[in-house]
Amino acid sequence: MNDPSDDIVFAGEADRAQVLAHGRRLLAQSPRLAAAQAREILRLSPHDGDALRLLAQALRRLGNDEEASEVELASVEAAGHSPTLVEAAIAIQSQKLHEAERLLRPWLGAHPDDAAALRMLAEIGALVGARKDAEQLLRKALEVVPRYRSARLRLVTLLIDQNRMHDAFTLLETMLAEEPDNAGILGTKADALGRMGDYRQAAALYTRLLERMPDHSGLWVNLGHVRNTLGDTEGSVEAYRRSAALKPEAGVVWWSLANLKTFRFAPEDVAVMRRELARDDLGEDQRLHLHFALGKAFEDAGQVEESFAHYAAGNAIRKAQSGYHADVITGLVDQSLSLLKDGATGPAQHASEAVTPIFIVGLPRAGSTLIEQILASHSAIEGTAELPVLPLLTRELEQEEGGRYPENIRALSPERAREIGERYLEGAAVYRKTDRPFFIDKLPNNWLHVALIARILPNARIIDARRHPLDCGWSLFKQNFARGQGFSYDLDDIGHYYRDYVRLMAAVDAAMPGRVHRVIHERLVEDSETEIRAMLDYVGVPFEEGVLRHHENDRAVRTPSAAQVRKPINREGMERWRPFEPWLGPLKEALGDVLDTYPEAPASI
Repeated sequence: MNDPSDDIVFAGEADRAQVLAHGRRLLAQSPRLAAAQAREILRLSPHDGDALRLLAQALRRLGNDEEASEVELASVEAAGHSPTLVEAAIAIQSQKLHEAERLLRPWLGAHPDDAAALRMLAEIGALVGARKDAEQLLRKALEVVPRYRSARLRLVTLLIDQNRMHDAFTLLETMLAEEPDNAGILGTKADALGRMGDYRQAAALYTRLLERMPDHSGLWVNLGHVRNTLGDTEGSVEAYRRSAALKPEAGVVWWSLANLKTFRFAPEDVAVMRRELARDDLGEDQRLHLHFALGKAFEDAGQVEESFAHYAAGNAIRKAQSGYHADVITGLVDQSLSLLKDGATGPAQHASEAVTPIFIVGLPRAGSTLIEQILASHSAIEGTAELPVLPLLTRELEQEEGGRYPENIRALSPERAREIGERYLEGAAVYRKTDRPFFIDKLPNNWLHVALIARILPNARIIDARRHPLDCGWSLFKQNFARGQGFSYDLDDIGHYYRDYVRLMAAVDAAMPGRVHRVIHERLVEDSETEIRAMLDYVGVPFEEGVLRHHENDRAVRTPSAAQVRKPINREGMERWRPFEPWLGPLKEALGDVLDTYPEAPASI
């Protein structure tokens, strides 16, 4: 047998590209020689990603899977020694996605099997909403490096975002079988359990992780979130306090305390937040969270001018990040109005009657959580959460049907509409825990999709939760939404959004009288039993005394109103805008006659 050195090229004797090409030719003929050639390159350049990938491929062919896996992971770590990939990673972290893509595309052209580069390009795709493309890139990266943990975990979150919970948990369990004590995998599982509504299991897993890592401030925040959802306000405050003590500059912790709504900051808390906000090295995200938390602190103290200044500063940062354009929503509403006018929202045929969804729509902070809590206290109705299912279906419609949503609703055949309705019910079933005949989908933004709901789910109930536009608008402006509510960071945008909402719902009333049941928040507060009975009549279930004691329901509530809906109905949240009226001019102007005619829609709309 020839000595391998007779068949390999010494790295110092030829151009690197020629040496690599020779090694790749050897791979097809003799994996043993290809491995030797790769090791020769690595002798002089130990972080050469191409050589590491060549060595891993050779080892796989030789059956040395364990060593191959280690070399594959080393090829991922080699990205840290590539100036191009380091620059791309910094660009992604700085949200300079076009710059990062400009660096990654040519790199992958020359190194198509670089798993780290594929993972980074997938991250860009996920950030811009190209989830299918991102998934394909991640799966390609995992073909190259099957145990690439970061890519696997990102794929899990991507699957969850697409409501593919079974696939996500299957991958998680595979990873945990290999690394049962890995904190990153366990943390991702806890987050996934929370998204699925298994909050008690999530809390138990976070607690288990904190026993091992008591100084992990992020885990304390996550535990606080879950405890709040479960109604354990005291435990939630304790967890947030532990996190703040570990990392006082973490604005998200202080905002989490503020977001409990019933919590009040002590003077020493305010002093710490102001001190941290004054730091020159504070990141933008930390800064905006501190502004919102201080806005709440000063509002509670009655210092309205300073409170508004902090709310405005936090919202200004959020608005710059959001890229929100009000005319996009106006355009969607205009298209929906055309569909309603033309009668293109006729119902599907033979829709399933085994289970009936109840959509609670409207603007966030309009009382939808209270309505959900009331309905979920009925023995025939299950409360779930703000389900992502319908927005996902609208994106799939664009891919499958062609054309822009919602115009493509027009071309749906009765059979196709029925099939889409069944897909919605299947997607929602993932979040259900009971077999009650009714369940609630409380995603407020679904008001934009009422035309689709009417088309694909003719049996669905639709409840429009409406609150005084100044109470609602001010509550939106001071709520630090993490995502999905880009309109809420500017008073003028809030007014236009509210106006578009009223405009569409008025058209729905005209085109489909009685299809939507409207609950005016102020009437619900003033005459609760009358409004609750009317709501139950609309849903089609008999009155039960338990719905009047909804605040005793210990179900998990995952919204900012969690603590508030666990109290009897009261007027605490009403007319909170009045002390801030001097600054609400842009909101009033944008609302126009919608404000004057509330709770009715103006004739001019």
